[in-house]
Amino acid sequence: MTDRPQGLQIKVKGIVQGVGFRPFVYGLATQLHLTGWVRNSSSGVDILLNGPNEALQAFLDQLNTHPPALAKIDLITSSPFPAQNLSNFTILPSLVEDGQFVPISPDMSICADCQRELFDPSNHRFRYPFINCTNCGPRFSIIQDIPYDRPKTTMSGFKMCPVCEKEYHDPLNRRFHAQPIACDECGPQIWFEANGTRLADREEALQTARQWLRAGKIIAIKGIGGFHLACDASNDAAVIELRSRKKRSDKAFALMAFSREIIQNYCEVSPAEADFLNSPQHPIVLLEAKPNAALSPNAAPGQASLGFMLPYTPLHLLLLEPAADFPEVFVMTSGNSSEEPVAYTDADALHRLAGIADGFLMNNRPIHMRVDDSVFRIIENKPYPIRRSRGYAPDAVNLPLSVQPTLACGAELKNTFCLTRDQYAFISHHISDLENYETLASFESGIEHFKQLFRIDPQLIVADLHPDYLSTKYAQELALRTSLPLIQVQHQHAHLASCLADAGWSSLEPVIGLTFDGTGLGTDGVIWGGEVLIGGYAGFERRFHLSEAPLPGGEAAIRHPARIALAYLSHFGLE
Repeated sequence: MTDRPQGLQIKVKGIVQGVGFRPFVYGLATQLHLTGWVRNSSSGVDILLNGPNEALQAFLDQLNTHPPALAKIDLITSSPFPAQNLSNFTILPSLVEDGQFVPISPDMSICADCQRELFDPSNHRFRYPFINCTNCGPRFSIIQDIPYDRPKTTMSGFKMCPVCEKEYHDPLNRRFHAQPIACDECGPQIWFEANGTRLADREEALQTARQWLRAGKIIAIKGIGGFHLACDASNDAAVIELRSRKKRSDKAFALMAFSREIIQNYCEVSPAEADFLNSPQHPIVLLEAKPNAALSPNAAPGQASLGFMLPYTPLHLLLLEPAADFPEVFVMTSGNSSEEPVAYTDADALHRLAGIADGFLMNNRPIHMRVDDSVFRIIENKPYPIRRSRGYAPDAVNLPLSVQPTLACGAELKNTFCLTRDQYAFISHHISDLENYETLASFESGIEHFKQLFRIDPQLIVADLHPDYLSTKYAQELALRTSLPLIQVQHQHAHLASCLADAGWSSLEPVIGLTFDGTGLGTDGVIWGGEVLIGGYAGFERRFHLSEAPLPGGEAAIRHPARIALAYLSHFGLE
């Protein structure tokens, strides 16, 4: 082994932008006394190193075993390179490469360090609602294009003050190259308004919102990926009024509390559930409700579970900060009317939520892509997604095989779309039910944004077999307009294939698939549901199924399962 300087060229692919990767590389290289540079590119992170072979190997070992917490490395390639006469290690400007792409980091909840600084009176960002660092904060919701640099985010309009700029360029600072870096001097600000009148700014706006919540009012709050509608979850009148205004008769509301300890006053929380509540994603977690929990019975009528999440932004933490005579638990539901997409622009929220919210806690950091909250349930200590969105989208699923560039349009209810490239499946955020113009427009704009971000030009379009789904009609019109081939997939077969991909199944051997999720149009023109299929990605055989029965009211019975139960009772003569 020689100590003579050698060169090494490294390419890292995966979620490596917006997660503190360049600062991590800088720190590791300088610690090992290596020279060279690191830069973002449209395909990942490029690194050039010069130094003794032993130090180069130590760098690769650390890169493989101890990357940044939020990074998700898919591939590291390295090759020898002629040693360069460089005196230090630097971060170079990003390289834009035509046709290349890099996976994008999802939005992440506030980290422990930022949370501690948020409540530290001696800190420069004390009580600043948009504190963040390389380990937390907005990512996907503010990114307009790649490479991930501030000018390509919605933070481009906020010029850094001298303090933030110094931290941004300090290799030893946690905010070194943190693109959304900001403080009270130079960053976004909050205000409170009602009936078109701006009533308060900054800290006073926060306190006004708290006063209105304490008084039983309904407040619209602009967050990371859209607006929430909030009210005191223990105030039955407020919860009933929110249901009436939102036109949401009985579906459970999401709840938010300041701490896990507070949640434990209302729900049974296992160690696995506690860990997942506090994960970097901070999703909604369905928990077993305790008997006689002191909440409005209308928060989750008829449900044995409550959907709780912890505050995932500094604004939420400040808003829910415990105090005497202040509520412990708040409804924190999507800012929309029933069956509409969540509002995410100021103008849209002020228009669509005007008849629901009494007041608005606003801010001037634009949201580029709406992202609703994720929902999970823990079963046998493992998390199972019910809605995969904030904190997870647009994280790619690694497929067990390479596929051509494809757009899969999804189904009608709880829609998500998917774009594929190579061995990546980029699954969208939650779109909602495709039953109106607003949701269809959100669906279409989301597809265009994903195509741009991931540099995907679909060569194949996939849709559900059902001809009346808006997603199917969109796919048919797009195929006609672009002359691209269209494949329509039977609904339950799509579920079987998605389970195989999720499990990393690469074999061509058939499997037995039980799909009991709901209904879908069958290949025989009859509505299916409750199927036992034998097959794989390419095809299937319908082996067994629940016996067929009439659907009272047609497809309306799908939304009202009691109708289906009555139909089966009648079918079997059990009236």
